[in-house]
Amino acid sequence: MEEKNTELCENLYTILIYSENTPGLLSQISAIFTRRQVNIETINVCASSTPGVHKYTVTCCCTRSMAEMLTKQIEKRIDVLQSNYYTDDEIFIIETSLLKISTPVMLADSRVSSAIRNHGARIVEVNPTYATAEKTGTTADILSLYNALNQTGAVLQFVRSGRICITKSTSERLDEYLAQREKERAQPEGNK
Repeated sequence: MEEKNTELCENLYTILIYSENTPGLLSQISAIFTRRQVNIETINVCASSTPGVHKYTVTCCCTRSMAEMLTKQIEKRIDVLQSNYYTDDEIFIIETSLLKISTPVMLADSRVSSAIRNHGARIVEVNPTYATAEKTGTTADILSLYNALNQTGAVLQFVRSGRICITKSTSERLDEYLAQREKERAQPEGNK
């Protein structure tokens, strides 16, 4: 569970949405959360491994019944192929972050470089004014590095991506759904 959310909610859910690449769909999905007064914590949209299908990864704090309701409402959208919700133990999760760090503070305080090494981050740029560090990992890993560096006063800017994830299941639910849909389309009308 994300560190910043443990105080704000009991359950963080990740909702995976598969859709056709249709303009305006993100707005429709966002409206579903707004109507239910559920805040979107992170969102990531990209092409999926299935040609012509996009994958939305949305995280939100809510109850299980609310996650189920949101998923059902999202699936009612005509361009949505499938929507499912997951807890963190059902998926593999990763995020990426960038931290802009004051070079003078980094040179003056050995805790900065120690924190970067101890957290497995890497420096991607250094100039006389600032250094840029990149950290990929779980939300907790990223926030741990940020907190360690922030205590030194070295952090000038911080940004992290929305999570990307894959399920721990051995099969992709979307692929099963599309295969079933094709099978049904191939059957003559009388045999359905």
